[in-house]
Amino acid sequence: MEWRDQGIVLSTRKHGENSVILEVFTPSQGRHAGVVRGGTSRKLTPILQPGGQVEVSWKARLSEHIGSFTVEPIRSRALALGDRFALAGLNTVTALLSFALPEREAHGRLYDRTEPLLDLLGQHDLWPLAYLRWEMALLDDLGFGLDLAQCAVTGATEGLEFISPKSGRAVTREGAGEWLDRMLPLPPLLVGEGPDDDEAILDALRTTGYFLEHKLATSFGNKPLPEARARFLDLLSRRAAA
Repeated sequence: MEWRDQGIVLSTRKHGENSVILEVFTPSQGRHAGVVRGGTSRKLTPILQPGGQVEVSWKARLSEHIGSFTVEPIRSRALALGDRFALAGLNTVTALLSFALPEREAHGRLYDRTEPLLDLLGQHDLWPLAYLRWEMALLDDLGFGLDLAQCAVTGATEGLEFISPKSGRAVTREGAGEWLDRMLPLPPLLVGEGPDDDEAILDALRTTGYFLEHKLATSFGNKPLPEARARFLDLLSRRAAA
């Protein structure tokens, strides 16, 4: 069994004396792991940093085996390692991908959203909003997307103020009726309205975070979300308050 693709480094962990188990996210193979021989060497360590763009060849005798990778660098995103805000963002993306994606299942559309997002690292004026849109794409790609086009009850496209925590669909005040106190607020930014400053982005991320925690994570047996996301939101909150 053998394949070749490019991908984004998600993580490495030591394997034996001088090898690592590399986890990458590729367009055609999804989240995939394999052993990199000599992965702890001075030559390979800089290439295998999270967020790095690499070309990988995977080979195994049987498809169910972990197999081995050979890796060639395409593009480094090591500049993020020296920028606290960018590093927090990078860690959030790679941690959520490792957390959420099934192994060896292609998610080409999400990959196409992830690569340009990581290319924006360090552009602090653009990255938070791009990340919010990516997080919505992540939910959508995994079957937990928000449907905010019209009211789930009345069909109205105006006056959308709430989101049903059960269905992820938009709801008007009239449509919410007696269930109003159980609805989540619908941040205007999620429907492309209002300001897109840090406060508005944080407000929207609290809503997407609800669905990450109560829908996506519970589908894995209530696994907690990666702490990297909370750390990034904390930094964004501090920046908004500054």
